Amino acid sequence: MFSPKFLLTSFAGRAIIGLLLSGLMQRRDKMSSKSTENIAENKMGVMPINKLVWNMSFPMMVSMLVQALYNIVDSIFVARVSEDALTAVSLAFPLQTLVIAVGAGTGVGINAILSKSLGEKNFKKANATALNGGFLYIMSYLLFLVLGFVAVKPFYVSQLKGSSPAIFDMGVQYLSIVMIFSLGIFGQFFFERLLTSTGKTVFSMVSQLAGAITNIILDPILIFGWLGLPEMGVAGAAVATVIGQCVAAIVACVCNMKFNHEIDLSLKGFRLSGSLIGSIYMVGVPSIIMQSIGSVMTYCMNKILIDFSSTAAAVFGVYFKLQSFFFMPVFGLNNGITPIIAYSYGAQQRKRMVKTIKLSMGIAFGLLLFGFAGFELVPQVLLKMFDASDEMLEIGCQALRVIGFHFLIAWFCIIAGTVFQALGKAVYSMIVSIMRQLVVLVPAAYILAQLGGLDAVWWAFPIAETMSLLVSVVCLVNIYKKIIKPLPEGRE
Repeated sequence: MFSPKFLLTSFAGRAIIGLLLSGLMQRRDKMSSKSTENIAENKMGVMPINKLVWNMSFPMMVSMLVQALYNIVDSIFVARVSEDALTAVSLAFPLQTLVIAVGAGTGVGINAILSKSLGEKNFKKANATALNGGFLYIMSYLLFLVLGFVAVKPFYVSQLKGSSPAIFDMGVQYLSIVMIFSLGIFGQFFFERLLTSTGKTVFSMVSQLAGAITNIILDPILIFGWLGLPEMGVAGAAVATVIGQCVAAIVACVCNMKFNHEIDLSLKGFRLSGSLIGSIYMVGVPSIIMQSIGSVMTYCMNKILIDFSSTAAAVFGVYFKLQSFFFMPVFGLNNGITPIIAYSYGAQQRKRMVKTIKLSMGIAFGLLLFGFAGFELVPQVLLKMFDASDEMLEIGCQALRVIGFHFLIAWFCIIAGTVFQALGKAVYSMIVSIMRQLVVLVPAAYILAQLGGLDAVWWAFPIAETMSLLVSVVCLVNIYKKIIKPLPEGRE
């Protein structure tokens, strides 16, 4: 049986960790303040908004689309093993989401503080923010390393209650590997956030493409034992995932060392700053909590659905993979516009900020309208990519058509949440997320399950999204009146 402990102590594992840490500590020559100021000003403060949003967001949207694609491909290959294997990987999603929540949420804080510092021409603070952010990512990895050894088995026991030993064994294998070797994804988040904060999203795209392509290539080789390698099943999918993450981290690190001259990662004179860490987490923690709520929601939904059948839980997992194909480009758009909004705030440029928000809402609506059409018109085609059984098709087509309605609302809520975070009001995003996923979605799903059975459960999603829309509108109006409207118009 494949052993995560073996990988942890292997030469390859130590080599990957060494490469990432050495990349973090590598010193680079500093550019002059004047040169740095000119670069930041030319990119973020002067370029026409339409072009700037395109330049900043399109590479991120492409890379996030590729990320979604390799998540789908990963599950497609796993589904070829068995439906139990697909269920095992689907049940891992809550803890995987937690890893991503901590990495992405910390990155939101780093992005907002670093981009605002560049807008204010405070380059010393920008460098200090980057280094303190790197420290936070290392601490985050150590936390999940421990959880990977002690929390995975109890996590699966709580969901399955001993009902399926096969799903339990495969799930523990998969999730243990993903968590124990999460250094790669934390390194990827750190170095990519530095690139996006300074407008170099094309290099972030390159790193994500490198990781995704690596994952896609390795998936069938390791899962099915091609090229003379042992057949590893779901463990092979996990190994392919973490290797892809490590490759992406290394590529992003190299891009920072060679091209990201706005930020100096030299450790000379570095001191931990409680105030900076507090500022990062003031923005980042609400985002972490917001995304972690998604982990709690998924866990609760799995428990509700597993009572109907393991196939229902597998359908829920497939839904998350499929919706990511449409949502991930919107999240890439978010990553691109966050530093623009934060920079415009720091530079006191209201016109540019408002134009960025309006343009991004239009783009997000178009993307999710396409997703809505796919879920409504061809759900059976989407499900058959995962070797869906007759039972999965029967459950899944109904689920996708009902859940698909929330695409028509979610675009506004996502962009509004990005505005809250970029302006240092991420607590609003947290409130909206708590209301949608815990206060409304989970209770509604439970009540509908009792009253109308499995088919009724899926209506909890559009119900919760409608509530999210109402709260988001109220918060955005408040933000506009108190923060955006009082700013000087500035240049356009």
